[in-house]
Amino acid sequence: MSTVQQTPSGVTLDVDHSDAAYRGWLKEAVRKVQADANRSADTHLLRFPLPERWGIDLYLKDESTHPTGSLKHRLARSLFLYGLCNGWIRPGRPVIEASSGSTAVSEAYFAKLIGVPFIAVMPRTTSAEKCRLIEFHGGQCHFVDDSRKMYEESARLAVETGGHYMDQFTYAERATDWRGNNNIAESIFRQLELERFPEPAWIVATAGTGGTSATLARYVHYMQHDTRICVADPENSCFFEGWTTGDPDVTCGRGSRIEGIGRPRMEPSFVPGAIDRMMKVPDAASVAAVRALEQGIGRKAGGSTGTGLWSALKIVAEMVAEGRKGSVVTLLCDPGDRYLDKYYSDAWLAEQGLDIAPYSAAIDQLLATGVWPE
Repeated sequence: MSTVQQTPSGVTLDVDHSDAAYRGWLKEAVRKVQADANRSADTHLLRFPLPERWGIDLYLKDESTHPTGSLKHRLARSLFLYGLCNGWIRPGRPVIEASSGSTAVSEAYFAKLIGVPFIAVMPRTTSAEKCRLIEFHGGQCHFVDDSRKMYEESARLAVETGGHYMDQFTYAERATDWRGNNNIAESIFRQLELERFPEPAWIVATAGTGGTSATLARYVHYMQHDTRICVADPENSCFFEGWTTGDPDVTCGRGSRIEGIGRPRMEPSFVPGAIDRMMKVPDAASVAAVRALEQGIGRKAGGSTGTGLWSALKIVAEMVAEGRKGSVVTLLCDPGDRYLDKYYSDAWLAEQGLDIAPYSAAIDQLLATGVWPE
């Protein structure tokens, strides 16, 4: 324990920690991250085919077209700018992240861009393709057998290496400028301006950190839109239970099978008071929905896209039943080629005990008749 020294009477103490070399490195690192955003075009808003007579338009914001192939590219860019401008990321010291894969892929990209090492702490069950992409971008994969241990292992590695634990699950909601600056919400509304229903009735997101749903909800409130925000949660995740019960300490005993979303605890970055609605979606329904997406628009997507799409289709069915017209938006989070050995593998489904047939039939019935089965 140190003892505070008393300031001599009449003396001004002055300690200057400014470092010209570090500030030069920092300016260049921030420039490189901002230049990446400047080079990037906006992502597409795709239409999912629905019968014209319904008077309802369903869109998917295609975040798979980012340079690192997922919605997490936006988050990683924001987290790096946040960490750099706070003085947390330093030259030569590793950035460490707890991640189920996609955030780590994007953060590995930005770490390589500014020339710092990157370590991803991930469940051992993370898809082989995501691990390959992390290593392709110069990152290192560090595995844990229990996904609930990712946080403490990441913090331990940061202390051990002198690096920075990025902690997306705490900082995602505050690193993104939700008031504008081309965030995902502002982009969606700008792209809908010339559509027949430019203000969507609902936007459906899924929760991994909770940062995307917070950005969407805050922007909608700030801009005074009537759009409602729904968050779809998979099995083996605590967001739905925590939101419905008001218990921030709720936990669950196993990790999500839908990579990129679902957490075993209520993450600090999740803002429950900002959103309007939640749905708990069976994993088999998520898989059925991504396979229906491929049939509808010819694109494979990851399981988290299916979780959101299933919920969006249920909302569409409600609107049809009530005779309401309007638009609904959900997210195409990442490409399906990362999950060919999982969500597109019948052998994996059988191993997991997942029967998607009833859920596929429900989607088929909705698209054919406009009626969601009981």
